[in-house]
Amino acid sequence: MSKRTQILMLIPVVLSLLLAACAQPAGPAPTQPAKKAFRVGLVTDVGKIDDKSFNQGTWEGVQKAVKELGVEAKYIETQDPNDYMKNIAQFADAGFDVIVTVGFALGEATRESAKKYPNVKFIGVDQFQETPIPNVAGLIFEEDKAGFMAGALAAMMSKTGKIGAVLGTDAVPPVWRFGEGYRAGAKYARPNVEVLVVYHNDVGLDKTFTDPEWGKSTALSLVDKGVDVIFGAGGKTGNGALIACAETKKCLAIGVDVDQYYTVPEAKSVLLTSAMKDLTEGTFNLIKAAYEGNWQGGNVIGPVRLAPFHDLESQVPQEVRQKLAEIEKGLKDGTIKTNVPPAKPQ
Repeated sequence: MSKRTQILMLIPVVLSLLLAACAQPAGPAPTQPAKKAFRVGLVTDVGKIDDKSFNQGTWEGVQKAVKELGVEAKYIETQDPNDYMKNIAQFADAGFDVIVTVGFALGEATRESAKKYPNVKFIGVDQFQETPIPNVAGLIFEEDKAGFMAGALAAMMSKTGKIGAVLGTDAVPPVWRFGEGYRAGAKYARPNVEVLVVYHNDVGLDKTFTDPEWGKSTALSLVDKGVDVIFGAGGKTGNGALIACAETKKCLAIGVDVDQYYTVPEAKSVLLTSAMKDLTEGTFNLIKAAYEGNWQGGNVIGPVRLAPFHDLESQVPQEVRQKLAEIEKGLKDGTIKTNVPPAKPQ
C-alpha cells in the first residue's frame, strides 16, 4: 500500500475524531455572582416592636417592603437611650442599605450616624430635619391636624361637656402637637367644652411611653372628674388609658398613630376612633424610594386621618359626621388653622 493511500485512508478517521471533540460539552458555564440582598434595619425607641402603636406601625411598613420588594429586614429593640448610637452602628457596620430609626428621641443619634456612614440611607420617623443631610429622610406628620380632628369629634360626642387626654411627655414635639391640636379642635367644635390634658412629664424618656399603669390611673382620675371621652397618645402609656375606658365603660376612647381597634382589642367596645399617622405606608414608600434609586433626603410629610368608627358606627350622629368632614376639608385646604406651633414654646 502506497504512502499516499495510507494518508487518504486516515483522513475520515481524523475528521470523525475532530467532530467528536467538537460535540463534547465545553464544561459548566461560569456562574453569575449572586445579587447582593437589599437589607433594612430598624432601631426602636425604648418601647418594644409590638407596642401596638408607634414602633409596630413603622415595623409593619418595613414588613411590607419585605413582602413586596423582597428586601431582608431585622430590628433591634432599644433597652436604654444610651444605646441608640451602638444599635444603629450594628446595622451600619454590617453593611445594611437602609436604617429606620423610630421616634423623635433618636434624632440626634440618627444625624450623627448619617454623617459617619454617608453610604447608608437613614429614615428618621418623627424626626424633623432642620438642617437637611443628603442621606437622611425625616418622616414627619402633621399631628396637630390629626389631634384637631380627634378633639373636635370628642367634644361633639361628649355628654358631660368634659373631655380629656392622657399623653406622653410634651418634651417630644409630636406628642405635644397631638395634645394641643386635640385641645384646639375641641374648642373649635364646641367653645364651652372643658378639656383636661395630662402629660407624663414626671419621668424620663425611658419611662414616659412605657407606663400603662400610669396611663390607666390617670384616665380613671379624669373619669372621676366627669370626663367621658379620653384621647390616649403615648405608646403603652396611652394604651393604659384606652383600657381604663373599656374596663369602666364610663368613657369613650380615642387611640393614636395606628388604628388601635386592631392593635388594642381590649378597647374595641369603647374605641371611638384613632388619630392616625400612616406610619406603615410612609415608611414603606421611603424604603421603596431607596430600593429603586429614587432617594431624596430632607423632610417628607406623611398622611394623617381618623380611623373608622368600627363598633361605634351607629352611635355617631349624621350631623357630627358632616361637621367632621367639613373640618377635615378645611384643614386640608388651609381655611381652618390649628394655630399649634411646631414645638412647645420655651
